[in-house]
Amino acid sequence: MPNRCEWCGADPLYIEYHDREWGQPVHDDRRLFEFLILEGAQAGLSWLTILRKRENYRKAFHGFDPQKVAAYSSRDVQRLLSDPGIVRNRLKIGSAIENARGVLKIVEQFGSLDAFIWRYVEFKPIQNAWRSLAELPAATDLSDKMSKDLKQRGFNFVGSKICYSFMQAVGMVNDHVIGCFRHREVGYCM
Repeated sequence: MPNRCEWCGADPLYIEYHDREWGQPVHDDRRLFEFLILEGAQAGLSWLTILRKRENYRKAFHGFDPQKVAAYSSRDVQRLLSDPGIVRNRLKIGSAIENARGVLKIVEQFGSLDAFIWRYVEFKPIQNAWRSLAELPAATDLSDKMSKDLKQRGFNFVGSKICYSFMQAVGMVNDHVIGCFRHREVGYCM
């Protein structure tokens, strides 16, 4: 049994997410948009709750295609509010739609969401060397900056803590503790 970051516990879904995704650099715009929406949906909930609903989110939000989500109407909002497979919170659903519209503007200006997001870390993951989970920050100056920039662009559910969780998830920072087998693997993904 390999050593893992203790946050993933014993749930098989959490372990698979930890072992295969968390901290792995993501450069696909649709996946980046997915993580941005899911991290916002997590606010006030556990990440495991969101992981369990992830496939439902993918279906409900048309595979996280920002073009399609940006075009959602009030009818789509009602459809989503009645979908038990996702978090049925009007503000979070509205936020996903507005954030999709923001993504389209970012793509227009920067060429891709990837180019916009990864510039915060100069297109290279930050390699941290935390010894324990207690050392991991909830937010950083960098996540503060990302949050502020996104909010100025009209994004919602993108507070500094959500942005830092997003950065961890998409591999902008390697926050696997050094005793975790993924710390070295993710460090070599650069």
